[in-house]
Amino acid sequence: QVHLVESGGGLVQSGGSLRLSCAASGSIPSMNVMGWYRHFPGKEREFVAVIDNDGKTDYTDSVEGRFTVSRDNAENTVTLQMNDLKPEDTAQYYCNLRRIWLGPPEVYWGQGTQVTVSS
Repeated sequence: QVHLVESGGGLVQSGGSLRLSCAASGSIPSMNVMGWYRHFPGKEREFVAVIDNDGKTDYTDSVEGRFTVSRDNAENTVTLQMNDLKPEDTAQYYCNLRRIWLGPPEVYWGQGTQVTVSS
């Protein structure tokens, strides 16, 4: 089992910045992708950004150029630096870890942290 704990959410004005962090603990698979998803009320949880063990990243189009995902493999942490925040970024943000292997899906989620951007 893997336990993910997020921190860093809060309230910020439009154009501001926030930094989300996620710490993983437990039986962490050596090959994994860590990242962030967000959930808008009444909608499905959506992909935001991910990063693999080698540092390769992927972003959803709406945050490209504003958000940066990074990780520390030694500390088993992943961070999301969010700049130029917009009211439409307001959501519950979830840390995610997905094992990379040929076996059945193995996916873990944090408890979520709220990000609110005021206009």
